[in-house]
Amino acid sequence: MKQDILICGVGGQGTVLASRVLAAAAMEAGHPVHSAETIGMAQRGGSVTSHIRIGAGAWSPLIPPGGADMLLAFEPAEAVRNLSFLRPEGIAIVNTAATRPVGASLKDTGYDGREMVAWLKDRCACVFVDGEAACRPFGSARYLNIVLLGAALGTGRLELTEELIRNQIRRYVPARFLETNLKAFEAGLSLKS
Repeated sequence: MKQDILICGVGGQGTVLASRVLAAAAMEAGHPVHSAETIGMAQRGGSVTSHIRIGAGAWSPLIPPGGADMLLAFEPAEAVRNLSFLRPEGIAIVNTAATRPVGASLKDTGYDGREMVAWLKDRCACVFVDGEAACRPFGSARYLNIVLLGAALGTGRLELTEELIRNQIRRYVPARFLETNLKAFEAGLSLKS
């Protein structure tokens, strides 16, 4: 197995947990894994990216431009910002629900992510997930990261098994949130493209 996955979003969306779950699932399967995170202003809603390189031959934890097999985007503008990392035959799993940056909140810019989604449709193979609708049954957008992991696996392009990912969700998610996270994972899986 050799697979490069770039996860991107904004601070507070759970991108780091998603990257840990994927990396640990690949390690449980016996694959070498390199990963790196760029969190910058994450605590203030800034951009967050995680590079996950699974398999032999990855000597650096950073995915080169045009090298990612999968882009897992928690926010439409972040998908656009990081699209250059996706290889031409790669796939993007994109949350369509926009997270308005602080600047857009202070001055109504009208940003809602729709232009970004339309732009992406013309440029790559995409699976779009309405994050707000997918998380509504769970009462919080905090389950978006696990929903998107399920959606990624549901594409058939993520070279891991359901059980490997469930094992790592059980490992990393606190017990009081575990049942809901496992349901969120199932909900993401049901969004198969």
